[in-house]
Amino acid sequence: MFSIIIPLYNKAPYIEKAIRSVTAQTFQEFELIVIDDGSTDIEAPQPPKGGVGLTYSDIEQLIDGKGRLIKQKNSGVSVTRNKGVKLAKYDYIAFLDADDWWGPTYLEEMKGLIEDFPEAGIYGSSYYKVKDGKNIPANIGVEPGFTKGLINYCQVYAKTMYMPLTSITSVIKKSVFESENGFKSTLKLGEDFDLWVRVAMKYPVAFLNKPLAYYNQDVEFVNRAIGSKLYEPHEHMLFTDYGDMKNNSDFLHLFEVLAVYGLLPYYISGKNKVGVKTIISKIHWKKHSFKYKLFYTLLPKVIVKFYFEFSHYMYDFKNRH
Repeated sequence: MFSIIIPLYNKAPYIEKAIRSVTAQTFQEFELIVIDDGSTDIEAPQPPKGGVGLTYSDIEQLIDGKGRLIKQKNSGVSVTRNKGVKLAKYDYIAFLDADDWWGPTYLEEMKGLIEDFPEAGIYGSSYYKVKDGKNIPANIGVEPGFTKGLINYCQVYAKTMYMPLTSITSVIKKSVFESENGFKSTLKLGEDFDLWVRVAMKYPVAFLNKPLAYYNQDVEFVNRAIGSKLYEPHEHMLFTDYGDMKNNSDFLHLFEVLAVYGLLPYYISGKNKVGVKTIISKIHWKKHSFKYKLFYTLLPKVIVKFYFEFSHYMYDFKNRH
């Protein structure tokens, strides 16, 4: 029923837990496709600090006949996931990142969600954010008492800014994935959001409000997919042209919520200046927190920059003491 795709790039210390969480599922009708995207920390003569001496043979033994390991030259996570879907034999595609993991009933409960809502094009569940060893339930923006059902993806996401669909809790019909041409290979930040929202604009979205996966934020910073890097416009989903989708008021509001938060580092640094100015000039400020209007339109940029540098300093200071 499920083809599970795990892209692997320099996550040797974490991949064992991810794979074991798949092979221990209570529902066993699946194949696991692990694609190593040119890792340099596997079979390395000297594993990186905090790493393990992992071999490709170790990974194959962990998979234990439930799928296969594929090795390729480094191509990026979108190309890797797209390749996995092309190789998939089942009708439903599930994704898991190499440094995260599932609870044992994840596939079983997603199967139930699919049976309850066969008309949906994509399915998701809630999750735990793992921080400092603590499991913090995601504050998904559904109504109180909501357990499962069809949701308005944009409204739910914009309400609390917790993603109702993620790269570790989303199951998509293979036919829907293919109809949308999968992940955009040029995007390096927000490639999953870009696909989820395109699907959500065309198909029903079914959601189970039960945390079934673990989003690991205790990964060493050097191994985090999201860091302080500033991307070129063609690499970042906020600079993508969504065309007629912006005529949808729910999508437009979500895009603006993401933009006023996500573009601040670009605004402060002056990177992608034209693109940032174009997006910010169209923001409906009355629908957003006043502080963002203050940052972008009222305060001198030098003061905004000082404010965020000081905030980061204080955050680091508290974490060190």
